[in-house]
Amino acid sequence: MFNKILIANRGEIAVRVIRACREMGIQTVAVYSDIDKNALHVQLADEAVCIGPAKASGSYLNMENIISATVLTGAEAIHPGFGFLSENSKFAQMCKECNITFIGPDFETIEKMGNKSKAREIMMESKVPVIPGTEGSVDTVQEALQEADEIGYPVMVKASAGGGGRGIRIVRAKDELKTAFETAKAEAKGAFGDDTMYIEKFIEKPRHIEFQILGDNYGNIIHLNERDCSIQRRNQKVLEEAPCPIMNEELRIKMGETAVKAAKAVNYKGAGTIEFLVDNKFNFYFMEMNTRIQVEHPITEMITGVDLVKEQIKIAADEKLELSQEDIKIEGHSIECRVNAENPAKGFMPSPGKITMVHLPGGNGIRIDSAIYQEYKLPPTYDSMVAKLIVHGKNRAEAVEKMKRALEEFVIEGIDTNIDFQLKVLQNGTFQEGSYDTAFIQSNENTLF
Repeated sequence: MFNKILIANRGEIAVRVIRACREMGIQTVAVYSDIDKNALHVQLADEAVCIGPAKASGSYLNMENIISATVLTGAEAIHPGFGFLSENSKFAQMCKECNITFIGPDFETIEKMGNKSKAREIMMESKVPVIPGTEGSVDTVQEALQEADEIGYPVMVKASAGGGGRGIRIVRAKDELKTAFETAKAEAKGAFGDDTMYIEKFIEKPRHIEFQILGDNYGNIIHLNERDCSIQRRNQKVLEEAPCPIMNEELRIKMGETAVKAAKAVNYKGAGTIEFLVDNKFNFYFMEMNTRIQVEHPITEMITGVDLVKEQIKIAADEKLELSQEDIKIEGHSIECRVNAENPAKGFMPSPGKITMVHLPGGNGIRIDSAIYQEYKLPPTYDSMVAKLIVHGKNRAEAVEKMKRALEEFVIEGIDTNIDFQLKVLQNGTFQEGSYDTAFIQSNENTLF
């Protein structure tokens, strides 16, 4: 087992990893930008190293500075969290070349699955169902027009290197395609440095259901059942729950086996997620694989009792998975609300600033993953998520009521948040019935805003 791990991230995920390491007797190194010098992860770690200015490109995305901090402090491994460098194959390769363990899959796997069009090709070869679309990349508007005609409108123009809802456009008619293709391509170039595009059929009002995967270095791969991530705005997740309200055992087994098959196709190691779209006839299609820990991993932990971050660390330390598929059971129901510093009434405009007062909800079955505290100055530089509120109940109805109660108790003053918006989602009849899809927020704008 490692003696010391550097966490190449910030905010609540850095705090989450530090806590897991402390429980495992592993020392931790935090890295931080100069605007984050008073951040909670810096205070909780055993050591902390400043790696650059506020702008992420000079700090949390600065591979050389992070590697230097690892060598300087004598850390043997790097946990990348999510976002930033977590799915950067070049960084994972750099770690390997510097004899530092990257807590995640091999850089070759990240490269294959990080390129969405390449991932589609691999899944098709492995007989994993994929959304109808182009087999490779689409480079020109003319190609895009030809492919879209063959697939049939509506289609989605998507960035191969995309994530977080960026580099994606829905196109419902031929005359919209040129503008959509060019703007998505430019957005992808700016966000990811890669403007490779592909096109796939747009499935109207699907469920977004993902399966958690764990794989070790000895070929053992299991899944930990599903999460429903269909409550989204602009292709970004807002609320997740596990298990999925519409899942039946036959579909769960079929999707779980398919998720494991997908992971085995790339000899997956570590924690990862296979994401599917499910249509209204319960047909499911591979969408993408996230080769890292997910923001929403706590709800899987709550219903399975498995600490996914500790499992990541043990796998990276070359330990065999102690869990078998038969060990994974679903206990109760869990919901996660992403609490963001934003104003939903103003187009979810970010709201950085000084937090003047915080009251966190508590009680049985309540978990909060956060890095905020009273008087903390939330910087304008990074993602707007300030906390994840997670609840666990004996069934879905209890979990919904528990989340409503917890949201009503949750107070953050000094900045705008989406707490009231989340409460409106929980109070919505369609949500309470569990019959929602990815169009839920836009379909309920009149009651949510």
